[in-house]
Amino acid sequence: MSSEEPRGSGPEPPPPGGVLWSLAGDVRALLMLPAALTLQVAHPAVGAGVDEHSVFRTDPWGRGERSLRSLQLWVYGGEGAAEEGRRLRKLHRTIQGTDSRGRRYHALSPENYAWVHATGFPVYQHATRYLVRPLTAAQEQALYREWLQVGRVLGIHDRDMPQSIEEFWPYFREMLADEIEATVVVEELIATDRPVPPPDRGPLPVRLLLKALWPVLFPPLARFRRFITIGLMPPDAREAIGLEWTDAQEWKLRRFCGVVRVVVPVLPERLRYLRFAREARAEYRRAVRGASR
Repeated sequence: MSSEEPRGSGPEPPPPGGVLWSLAGDVRALLMLPAALTLQVAHPAVGAGVDEHSVFRTDPWGRGERSLRSLQLWVYGGEGAAEEGRRLRKLHRTIQGTDSRGRRYHALSPENYAWVHATGFPVYQHATRYLVRPLTAAQEQALYREWLQVGRVLGIHDRDMPQSIEEFWPYFREMLADEIEATVVVEELIATDRPVPPPDRGPLPVRLLLKALWPVLFPPLARFRRFITIGLMPPDAREAIGLEWTDAQEWKLRRFCGVVRVVVPVLPERLRYLRFAREARAEYRRAVRGASR
């Protein structure tokens, strides 16, 4: 797939009404993202690429905002999904170097690029048990099919990703055993003592207030970030990285997620879904009503 293809060409995003359509734009997905991002950079090549080429240290809020927008486009972007996939591949063309094991890497090498995408599935599969409800076997199959479709949007060839759940889990276990480690970036993402600047998005009065309160707000937020990152990571991945998790922490996680499971479904749509998801859902409903007339 070349960057010169016209707008609208290329693979389409997963269909409306699917598993991802419900999960990816739900605000609870924000709680799942830290675990997926941390699992991605636990791969030495991916961790090195982020360490050497990302602005996550100097512009964490901007980096997070752009990543979230991109992820939403993959699922809810319609014709813009494939365009976003091409943009990402173009962005990663120059990212290369040497990882912590002395191996040359390139961000777009099939193993590395596929791993970044693959991590989303086990995190979704695991975290929904806590924050939403356990997926049925049929839903898990559907979720994996849709995640493969997102991979195609991103330019990942079928030959570079396991094509079924039955093929995925052996691949995942092999990656955990052979590649995954506590990289420098993993340590930073779960640290509670690394400084992070206050948010620089939103109305000026809010930014000024947050800046004034940041010394008080940040320590508990950093502890929560570590807690939710490790807690919602699949246990075998957590063990492969070497992240400790106690029974007491598991109990606290289940209590917290129990509250989330009760509260989020009763929120109005403007609070429950992220912007791209809200707009896509509203457009889909209008299209369905129009077709039924």
